[in-house]
Amino acid sequence: MRELYRKIDGAVVISQLEKDLDCTITFQTHSILQRFMLRFDQLQLDCNDHLYIYDGAHAVSSYKADLSCQNTKQTVGAIYTRTNFVTLKYVTDSWGTVSNGFRLVITAVKDPKHACKDFRCTQKEFCIETDLLCDGVNHCGDGSDEAASTLCANSEASTILGMQTIWFVISIVILIMCAAGMVVSAILCFYRQRAATPRHPHNAHNAQTHPPVSYPCESQKAHSFACPRKSVLLHVSFAQCVRSFLNHFHYSLSFFRTFDEISRVSH
Repeated sequence: MRELYRKIDGAVVISQLEKDLDCTITFQTHSILQRFMLRFDQLQLDCNDHLYIYDGAHAVSSYKADLSCQNTKQTVGAIYTRTNFVTLKYVTDSWGTVSNGFRLVITAVKDPKHACKDFRCTQKEFCIETDLLCDGVNHCGDGSDEAASTLCANSEASTILGMQTIWFVISIVILIMCAAGMVVSAILCFYRQRAATPRHPHNAHNAQTHPPVSYPCESQKAHSFACPRKSVLLHVSFAQCVRSFLNHFHYSLSFFRTFDEISRVSH
């Protein structure tokens, strides 16, 4: 048997055709003033499968609900706990169909009698965390947290690729600066290596007696010894520049990924 524990504001528990399962999971609210509301978007269990719901931190004593094949999401409706804990125990056998399973929405709610600094649902007037708004999940049960209101419209309009607009702009600026830095580094590296390459001036007397002649490496075997040295120097210089470029690129990517993680956490 597997046992899990999570402290949440809201969660979606999904199960589909899980055989020979004996799993227990406990959820807790962040505040003692909160309790849980459980609501099924889908519920179709096999008659030998059971989902036990306990109003507490352990799967002991009497359960609040025992759900099986005779239950549907309409007959169950919304389930509310009295405490700030809820424990689910799911037991299945070795047989089932692809249609067997459930989708359970769990939301930490605060009763209307308490002050609400976050979001108050329209119908039940429960208070839920603002992190649960506009996330595609009906946490309130009446859809008010996902309504096409000004709040959700502003939330969608103020994000680009899942990031807030200000963080997206800052990320683009940093990315451009990193790219410019890499280009400048590559250019400086190239000229530094070029300046460090030794040059051998021609003897003036030999230059007058024997005018310079160009010998291609492929056709003039007598002068082929001069070509590998130059090509090796250029190859080493280019390789060093490439290594320097890749080092800068790897550092810039690491910095950008770290910045993106920070922006996601802050969001």
